[in-house]
Amino acid sequence: MRNVIVGAFVSLDGVMQAPGGPQEDPTGGFHYGGWVMPLIDEVFGEEVDRLFNQPFDLLLGRKTYEIFAAHWPYAEGGADDGVAKAFNSTTKYVATRKGLELTWTGSVALRDAALDVTRLKREDGPALVTQGSTDLIRTLLASDLVDEIRMFTFPVVLGGGKKLFDNGARAAAFKLASHRVSPNGIVMAQYVRDGAVKTEDYAMDPPTPAEVARREKMQREG
Repeated sequence: MRNVIVGAFVSLDGVMQAPGGPQEDPTGGFHYGGWVMPLIDEVFGEEVDRLFNQPFDLLLGRKTYEIFAAHWPYAEGGADDGVAKAFNSTTKYVATRKGLELTWTGSVALRDAALDVTRLKREDGPALVTQGSTDLIRTLLASDLVDEIRMFTFPVVLGGGKKLFDNGARAAAFKLASHRVSPNGIVMAQYVRDGAVKTEDYAMDPPTPAEVARREKMQREG
């Protein structure tokens, strides 16, 4: 069995769009591309290395694939040589329903992301790790296919842009497996699946007359 690990760089308000630079993804009039770069520090780099030092294959959406394919094949020998070699040598599974030309060596098209990832999870092999790929992540969350979330939360509020979560995510409980805070205030947390969401009720039993009236009002208001 293979685990799906969501690797997510997010702002405090949950935005994932264009962390690496202004030209990465300006769609929708997004003006803050590159918001991750001024906050990167050594501890952040260590945690990214920890994510990619395990055996893994990449699981990417179409737009993120295009960004990566235009960068990582040319990045070996540079400052990010270790990540470049790891990305270039591993298999890249790409969720695309269009006739995307897969120019990056080791790329495999997934035509139905939910069905294909379900199949991949049943196979033997390394973890399937996402980067970016907001639309794909939402599909995986809606299909209850995510086993782990590695969230890197940066101390910025961006006010708009493509976000990690939407209302389509399947309800699920996670537990915090590890965490770390970098000198620049990046909160890095590893969450693993922990069954179903549990609920409890703090209300008085029986409810007070005021509480009964409040509930009746809510029902009338819809």
